[in-house]
Formats: sequence, structure tokens, C-alpha cells
Amino acid sequence: MGTFPTAMSLAASFITAIELLGNPAEMYGQGTQFWMICVSFILVVPITSCLYLPVFMKLRLTSSYEYLHLRFDRRCRLLASVLYMLQMVLYTSVAVYAPALALSHVTGLNTYIAVTLVYVVCIFYASQGGMKAVIMTDTFQAAVLIGSLFFIIGYGMTWAGGMALVWQENVSSGRVEFFNMNPSPTVRHSFWSVVVGGTFYWLTMFCSNQASVQKYLSVERISQVRTSLWVSAFGMILIYSINFLTGMTLYSAYKDCDPLTAGYISGQDQLLPLYVMNFMGGLRGMPGFFVAGIFAASLGTVATALNSLAAITCEDVLRGLFHMELPASKGAIYGRWISIFFGVISFALVFVVERLGSVLQVALSFNGMVGGVTLGLFSLGMLLPWANAKGAIAGAITSLVVVLWIGLGAQVAAINGQIRLDGKPTSIEGCPCINQTTIVVLEEAEHSDDEVLSIYKISYLWYSTIGCMLTMLVGLIVSLITGAQDPADVDQDLLSPPIAAMFRMQTKPRAAANRMQGIVNLGLEQDEKPPQADTCKRPPE
Repeated sequence: MGTFPTAMSLAASFITAIELLGNPAEMYGQGTQFWMICVSFILVVPITSCLYLPVFMKLRLTSSYEYLHLRFDRRCRLLASVLYMLQMVLYTSVAVYAPALALSHVTGLNTYIAVTLVYVVCIFYASQGGMKAVIMTDTFQAAVLIGSLFFIIGYGMTWAGGMALVWQENVSSGRVEFFNMNPSPTVRHSFWSVVVGGTFYWLTMFCSNQASVQKYLSVERISQVRTSLWVSAFGMILIYSINFLTGMTLYSAYKDCDPLTAGYISGQDQLLPLYVMNFMGGLRGMPGFFVAGIFAASLGTVATALNSLAAITCEDVLRGLFHMELPASKGAIYGRWISIFFGVISFALVFVVERLGSVLQVALSFNGMVGGVTLGLFSLGMLLPWANAKGAIAGAITSLVVVLWIGLGAQVAAINGQIRLDGKPTSIEGCPCINQTTIVVLEEAEHSDDEVLSIYKISYLWYSTIGCMLTMLVGLIVSLITGAQDPADVDQDLLSPPIAAMFRMQTKPRAAANRMQGIVNLGLEQDEKPPQADTCKRPPE
């Protein structure tokens, strides 16, 4: 595949309907601090290009988790594969529920019917076309996505009176904030949680995600992949920035009548569809164009996920665990049925996802919890040559237990009302026919989260960092206790190039010294040995 289609496919996979609906709502309710996530896109590309990508490109494995088998053992490979399956099945459920919600709000179509339509389309072309078909359709979908975003922001800014006025209104409300330097990990969005925590989150998507690695390997040269990474990163910055500007436009439109407080919508994720219908519903074709953009973002993600799930199931489970021989023709058939199977499971989970609250935070939280552990396993193998299989398993299990405890505990506390998100101020003074007194009392009702464990208050953006670092730390300690791996015995193709180069520099002088010492010892031995009689038998004369 070419550089540009791969770049567009990567961007389309990472920009889902979750972001398209969640980011404007985040900007509207919490302000601009999350915009600093764009800095993490810039940081992720060189880290991926230098430390992780060369290993995958050199090995060219169908399943990225086969690396863990080569570096550690089969148990690590199977653990990472199962974690990826769980991660992607839930993530695709969220990614489909979001556009179905938008479609039902815009057209009045039942949400469950919309979800069914999305899954039928996704399962069909993911199971029939393979990764190349996914990449090409992603390229087209990315174009539709960008076009719809530009139209919405262009029309919205014009209607609101221009960018300068929109910006000033957001500044006046206290929504413009980029450098909240509070170091507390319990601050939901600070500079540190968004940039540092966001970098680790996106490393899980770029460096240890099977779907991403499959797309890297569809390109012949590593230089092309690096270019694709930079193009996709800047594309994501563009899309995110448009998304956040859209959120500022939403505030400008609803600054005097907050739809959520007024009861017009049941969640902030419905703000953008409501805005499109309120202000652009009279434009012929605009609601359909909006829905097309939302679905374009979702279809690419789901199709990529189903295709990658089929690949790792065939490689890691059928071949790796059950040692089944899969010829090319039979493997394709298995892949189609596996895609359908995971699509059905993901469809069933939609009915759970709709009760979990904000689609953006749910998706990022679970991806962070599971993805951080997987990133930690790959980092342990590529960056720490002393690590062994026992350390890898111990680190992954310990880290998984801790992050699930934190993440699920926080989610339960939020559902029970023990943790509440305090947003930026909103108003309902301009709403027609609203009992303002009742709503103000509800908004100002006191709540306390003092009885909640402090660890549950940790920002969801730190989950990836905790998962990765804890896996590496526990893995290294257990490896040293149980007998560390000798770096000289590790295949250098399995190590990140800077780490492999460092150990080559350390071993070369030692090897040279050993050779010199061997020559000296050999000379001494020859000098000390007495002459020996010729014991070779000679032929008789």
C-alpha cells in the first residue's frame, strides 16, 4: 500500500465517532485544557519510529503478539491476545453506539435499529475485503469525515459572528485554559495528565495495537511508514482542533440556554447532533452529510478492529495455542467467520455501553487500562533485555489487577453518584418555558466524595501510564529475583535498536579483551608445554 492511504487509514482508525461527539462536548463542558492532547501526537511519532517500529518491520509477524512468544513465551503471547480481544470488542461497541445515537437523534430512527444497520455493514465488508479493503475504504471515509467537519465549523463560525467573537465568549466564561500545571494526579485534565498521560495512551494505540501494526506491515519500507505516521499525526491534530473549535461554537450557541440542564438532551454527547438539527437542519442534505461524517469515523474503526481480531485469533489461538494448520484458503474462511463472531459479541455489548455514561471517557478509560498493560509487555521485551518470561507474566497480571481496581472502582463510584464531574458554568436564562428555580437548585445541590478512596479519583488519562510503568517495574524486579536474562543471549532483532546498539558497544570491547587474553594464555601454554613425542603411526617403510 502507498504512504498516503496508510496515513489516512491510521488517522481514520484513531478518529472515531467517540471523538467526534465527545470532544466538542468536552470542550463545551470542561474547557480547552484537553486541546493539549495534540502535543502528545507530536511526541508519540518519534518514540514509535525509533523504539518500536523497527522491531515490527524487521520481524514482519502476522500477529504483533507473536513477538511476545519469541521474546518470552507462549503464555505472554496468549495473555496479550486475550486482553486485545476484550479491549477491541468493548471499544467497537462504544464506537458504534455513538453514531447510532447521533442517527437516532437526527432522523428519529430507533437507536437499536441504527446499531444493527451499522454492524451489518461493518461485518460484511470487514469479513469479505481484508486489510487492503479496510485501508482503501478508510481513505474515502476520512475524506468524508474531514469534509463534514469543515462544513459544520465553517457554517457555525459564520452564524456565531466569526472566530474572534466565539473565542472571546469562551474566554469570558473561563473555558480557555491550556496550562493548568497542578501536579495532582486526581485533577481530571491538567497539562501533565493530558500531555504525559495522553502520550502513554496514544503509545498504546500506535505501538502495541494489532490493527496499527497490520497497517505498518502493509507498506514495504520503514521510511514510508514513518512518513505515514507524521502525516496521520498532523491529520489528527487538524481533526481534533476542528473538533475543539466546534465545541467552542456550541458554547457560543447555547451560552444562555444549556440543553442538558434544560432537559432537551440526556447527555452531553448529544450536543453536536442537537446543534446540527437546530441550526443546520433547514439546509438540504446537511443532516445527512453530518451523519455520513459520523459513520465514516465509526465504520473504519470497527472494520479495522474486526479484521485485526480475526488475524490474531487465527495466528495466536488457532495456530499458536491449538497448533492448527491453516492453509491460505482455509484461513480466509476462518477469518470471515471469526469477524462475524466478534461482530455479534460486540453488538451484544452495545446494550451495556449505553448505561456507562460519557462515551469519550468510557472508551479512553478502558483502552487505557488494557492498552497500558500491553504496552508495558512490549516495552519490557524491547527496552529491558534482562527481563524474562516469569517477570513479564507477573508484571502484566499485577498491573492489570491494579488498573482494573482503580478504573472499575472509579466507574462504580461515578454511577453511584459518589464522584461527580464539576464542569464550567452554564446558564438557562435564555431558555423558554423553563422553571429556572428548580433547575438551579438541582445544579447547586451539594455533593461530597470524601468517602471515596483517593485512588478512585485518579484521572483516567493516567491509566495507561500506570499500567505500562507498573508492568515494567514489577516485571524487571521479578526477573532479577528469579534469574535475569543475560542480554548476550537475547536475539538483537527482538530489542529496540538503541538498546541493541548500546549492548553491542558494551560487548565489543569485552569480546576484544577476551580474544587478546586468549592469545596471551595460548602463548603461555605453548611456552610451558614440554615437547611431546610424535605418536602418529607411520606407514611401514
